[in-house]
Amino acid sequence: MNQGSDIKPYVLSIAGFDPSAGAGILADIKTFESNGVYGLGVVSALTWQNDVEFEKVEWIDYYKIIQQVGVLLRRFDIRFIKIGLIKNAQVLNDLISFLQQRIKEPVIIFDPIMKASAGYVFHENGNTELKEALKSLYCVTPNLPEAKQLFGEEHFHTKLLYQSANVNIYLKGGHADDAMSSDILFTKQTTYTFSNARLPHGEKHGSGCVLSAALTAHLALGHPVHTAAAHANKYTYRFLDSNSSLLGYHNPMPL
Repeated sequence: MNQGSDIKPYVLSIAGFDPSAGAGILADIKTFESNGVYGLGVVSALTWQNDVEFEKVEWIDYYKIIQQVGVLLRRFDIRFIKIGLIKNAQVLNDLISFLQQRIKEPVIIFDPIMKASAGYVFHENGNTELKEALKSLYCVTPNLPEAKQLFGEEHFHTKLLYQSANVNIYLKGGHADDAMSSDILFTKQTTYTFSNARLPHGEKHGSGCVLSAALTAHLALGHPVHTAAAHANKYTYRFLDSNSSLLGYHNPMPL
């Protein structure tokens, strides 16, 4: 489908369904809309949760996921894809292969959700297979615990620098204990730091999903990765500061 000059880029989220709309596919769609792109969604998991409780997850079969994607590809020109909650590394690798076969030079951003904010653990193992998948991604957006699980704690910073030769890494710094919250973007060329003062009521359900979706949106708008990262950081900070509850509000970004 050809896009006219007045048509926003189409961006796809493949993610879990969170009924509270704080995280997952609903949060991604709201973020996409607020950042100037048109969001499309494919469900990878059904979850029973709210902003403070997580009861269970039901995984969507891989073939049902790609069937959902296939219908969209018949109609829309999609190049930028964010992948969130996914069953395991094998499904992730198969999904990446499918997207590479069906889309010319797809730009895939992966948010490696290992644990729900309410405490439910999704993935404890499979690091080797996940690392293999990273080679086919454009960017991965782990928080600090997820990055340490993926890459190991020993010589942590050195490992991130080494891995950034293969994939851009946006390290979310919200789990650190510093007075300032600092996100770091590792790229092949250089490293960028985005720092903000910590907010008194800044904890939000799904903030990692929001950051990753905002980054994907700004890449689709044509920004280089460091500029897209800066926009995503700014948008997420506004989201964290939007109210004192655990569910943030999405307000359009001035473009």
